[in-house]
Amino acid sequence: MTESHHAAPAEAPHLEDALAVVRDSGLRLTAARRVLLEVLYAADEPLSAERIAGGLEGRLPSSDLASVYANLETLERIGLVRHFHAGHGAGLYDRASGGPREYLACESCGAVRAVEPAELDGARREIRSSFGYEARFSHFPIVGLCERCARNGGSR
Repeated sequence: MTESHHAAPAEAPHLEDALAVVRDSGLRLTAARRVLLEVLYAADEPLSAERIAGGLEGRLPSSDLASVYANLETLERIGLVRHFHAGHGAGLYDRASGGPREYLACESCGAVRAVEPAELDGARREIRSSFGYEARFSHFPIVGLCERCARNGGSR
């Protein structure tokens, strides 16, 4: 099982802030790291490494997949990136700035929704009450059907 690096999120609300975090951490700001950060900051949703390497369907330059994985791991270690797993697919990557987030994932259409942890406190209380577990949904989201797929009987 893959585990998150649990680095404290770096305060980097904008791309230029993230580039400064890389420099300030003592790492080189390589072209590959810059492109990867550009892709993450251009996206409005968590992305797989494959989609990042593909340059968001041609909107940005494509990259070598092995390099993308290595750089994602490095950027996660310094608090710029977080990853989580939504079902059986590849891990998804998101910017770490903006505070903690947890996720809901639709098993039918694949939509992923980031939510504030407080929004899941009711579910957390129920799990604690019923099973004694302190639940977190940051690395493995709650998987089910989004509203649209539930309305359509589980299909897109």
